[in-house]
Amino acid sequence: MTDPALNHYEVKAVPRIDCEEYLLNIHYAKRWPSISYSFGLFLNGNLCGVVTYGSPPSAPLRRGLAGEDYKKDVIELNRLCLRENRKNEASVLISRSLQILPKNKIVVSFADTSRGHVGGVYQAANFLYCGLSAKRTDWKVKGKEHLHGQTIADEFRGEKNRVKAMRDKYGDDFYLHPRPRKHRYVFIVGSKKYKKKAKAALLYKLEPYPKLDGQQRLKI
Repeated sequence: MTDPALNHYEVKAVPRIDCEEYLLNIHYAKRWPSISYSFGLFLNGNLCGVVTYGSPPSAPLRRGLAGEDYKKDVIELNRLCLRENRKNEASVLISRSLQILPKNKIVVSFADTSRGHVGGVYQAANFLYCGLSAKRTDWKVKGKEHLHGQTIADEFRGEKNRVKAMRDKYGDDFYLHPRPRKHRYVFIVGSKKYKKKAKAALLYKLEPYPKLDGQQRLKI
């Protein structure tokens, strides 16, 4: 039975500027992601959280999720941020925002193991679980560890040998660091026919949800 208290919440599209405080000051990443769609969670008319969806930064990810025919449909739930993270707020924000996304979308999102996240909120929203991301390394520069690995790599975008260019500029301050693996979750938005076809096209094996303990259920 639905908690009557949840009726006080409203989820609706919000402009990018309404997300600024949450993404740059509250969320741990503290940087803008790619944003195609952004939604706010309102309690009695007051904004108390945001969720954003955008194009994944990796072309191989878009293509690798469900193949060439579906790569244009892939978007990433790339930020979920709540001011107080009260009970059920994350689930309400995600589930209702998925209902108002444009149809025929394959939504992928990740739960970061390095932060103790397992993805309980995605399990509550009935996402499909597609296992852990592959083992990879990120580019790092000493003194700039706060920067995302992709940001570091983009400094010499277009260079034939970016690694050499990085080493020439930063010397021993440039290094490779193992990237924490992430739990991969997928949700398909669309008609029953689209959902069936897109699910069949997924290139990752569907797996049982990773188990949660009491604390992990609270993490987003």
